[in-house]
Amino acid sequence: MKKQLLLVACIVALIAAIPDKKRTIWLCGDSTIAIKETKTYPETGWGMPFVYFLDSAVEVKNLAKNGRSTKTFISENLWQQVVDGAKEGDYVFIQFGHNDESPEKVERYASPEVFKANLVKFVTESRAKKAIPVLLTPVSRRKFDTAGTALETHRAYSSYVKEVAAQEQVLFIDLDTKSRELYQKFGKENSTWLFMQLKPGEHPNYPDGRIDNTHFTELGARLVAQIVLQEFKKLNTDLNQNIRGAKK
Repeated sequence: MKKQLLLVACIVALIAAIPDKKRTIWLCGDSTIAIKETKTYPETGWGMPFVYFLDSAVEVKNLAKNGRSTKTFISENLWQQVVDGAKEGDYVFIQFGHNDESPEKVERYASPEVFKANLVKFVTESRAKKAIPVLLTPVSRRKFDTAGTALETHRAYSSYVKEVAAQEQVLFIDLDTKSRELYQKFGKENSTWLFMQLKPGEHPNYPDGRIDNTHFTELGARLVAQIVLQEFKKLNTDLNQNIRGAKK
């Protein structure tokens, strides 16, 4: 009996000593990425469908939360989860701007200087853990002019992300531009399908309807997630082999 217990203990010790080879993609951002509660359906963050594009060797940890800016992501210790948990070879996707650029919301607002400093902090601390940061410009809101042209909605804060990405030589995805190209492809009217645009009585979660040009439906979230995947694939990282359907 003692020999059997000793054998079991040795096996458990050996298993514990085997390094975790599963890679992690950490998603850091706001409501446009976040996992949504059933009561807010059909609202969907693009991080939700994104998990299905990768094989079982990659885990996606979605830390994004509604209303978060770089400032509150730090103050609420959401970023600390990356610092504590990231390991060598992980990827850290960082997409902020929607809430940082709102001076009327004092608790969220990050001035340009603070915003850029926070992005540098995220990059530096990711690299300290030997993880690989990826900066994304904030996904665009839906806004068209009278001629039917999709307009920029984050010009200033997108430019700050680009600036930091160039300065720190970070992997970069211009999601702002690519998402606007998607909306333009759908057009002014049909692009409403991508967003939470509901008539009164159309869905039980929103009996009074909803007009929202920021948050996505399932369709919008899936198409934006596909853009993120396509742009990430262009970066030719070692995770390309873990994209479902990729040739091994």
